[in-house]
Amino acid sequence: MQTTSRSILVMGVSGSGKSHIGRDVAAAIGAEFIDADDHHSPTSIAKMSRGEPLTDDDREGWLKTLSDLYHHHREAGHDLVIGCSALKHHYRDVLRRGAPDLKILYLHGERDVLLSRLNSRGGHFFAGEHMLDSQLGTLEVPGEDEAFRVDIREAPDRIVTQFIDYLDHA
Repeated sequence: MQTTSRSILVMGVSGSGKSHIGRDVAAAIGAEFIDADDHHSPTSIAKMSRGEPLTDDDREGWLKTLSDLYHHHREAGHDLVIGCSALKHHYRDVLRRGAPDLKILYLHGERDVLLSRLNSRGGHFFAGEHMLDSQLGTLEVPGEDEAFRVDIREAPDRIVTQFIDYLDHA
């Protein structure tokens, strides 16, 4: 089935702004936004709340669910933006199973900027400097051939504008 829907991943470690930027990108293109955190199992949320990093096994079903969401939206001809850490290349490959033409916006940030953001937000299950360091250690930075990279110190509207321009010319 030929489809013209767009599948977009807004990725980065915790504190990079995936939800904020993802919602803004979705609004700009008239797409649905899904926060991948909303699809973690209760067991995974409890683990992260205790400051324990997730394993690849913990993430397996979660990534499959997200891949299925991309697939179903593509089949329906609807645009979808998902905000998801997608730290490893393998994780992004799992997501591509549901969206072979996946476009990726990678939100890059230095550790001190990320930590400052994490310390200023409340009510989120992701907690602790240790967890950030774990994510940064796990992160397999996507290359230019895989993702459009922006610095999170840019203004959100500028990030969105740059990414939309990239999409229009990709």
